[in-house]
Amino acid sequence: MTIRFVRLSDTEDLLKIYAQYIDTPITFEETLPSIEEFQERIRTFSAFYPYLVCEEDKKIIGYAYAHRQMERAAYQWNAELSIYLDKSYTSRGLGRKLYRLLIALLQEQGIHTVYSGITVPNEKSERLHTTLGFSCLGTYHNTGYKCGKWRDVSWYEKALLPYEGTPAPVLSIQEIPKEKRKQLIQTFSARERDKQPPL
Repeated sequence: MTIRFVRLSDTEDLLKIYAQYIDTPITFEETLPSIEEFQERIRTFSAFYPYLVCEEDKKIIGYAYAHRQMERAAYQWNAELSIYLDKSYTSRGLGRKLYRLLIALLQEQGIHTVYSGITVPNEKSERLHTTLGFSCLGTYHNTGYKCGKWRDVSWYEKALLPYEGTPAPVLSIQEIPKEKRKQLIQTFSARERDKQPPL
C-alpha cells in the first residue's frame, strides 16, 4: 500500500469512490459532479493544500485532502479535512494513515487548527477522529435534509501548533520543497510499516 500526492489523471478513479457516497448522508451533495467539475476541484484544492491518494496494487482505494475552512483572512491558519475510502477497504486503518500524513504536511505548512464535519451517527468516522485526538465542538441539529430525513452534523477540531505570538504566514503545499514533501511521505510510510503487527 502506498500513499502519494494526487494527479489530475486520478480524477475518474476518485470520482468512482465518491460516487459510493452520493446516495448516503455522508455527503450533502445530491448529484455526482462531472469529471470536469471534479477535476477542477482537485486542481483548486491541491494548488494550496495536500491532497493524498492511497493505492494498493496500483488501484486507488482512498483519498484525503484539506481545503480552506473559512474565507476571512483571520481564518487562514485553519483547514478543513475530508476523506473518502472505497467501501471495500474500510476498517483497515487506512483512514488513520491518510489523516496522520495529511496532518503532518499541514503542520509543515503552518496550519494551526484542523476541522472536520461529520454527519451523525457515523461510528467509524467519529471513532477515527477521536482516536487521532480530535475533540467534538458541538452539533448542528437538523442542518441538512438528505435521503428523506433531517440530518445532524457534528464538528470536530484538533490543534496542530502552539497559539503563541504572531503566526508566520501559511505556506502553500507547493512552497514546501519537493524533496521535503517526498521525505515526509517516505519517513511517515516507514514509520507506519513499523507499527504494523507481525503477520
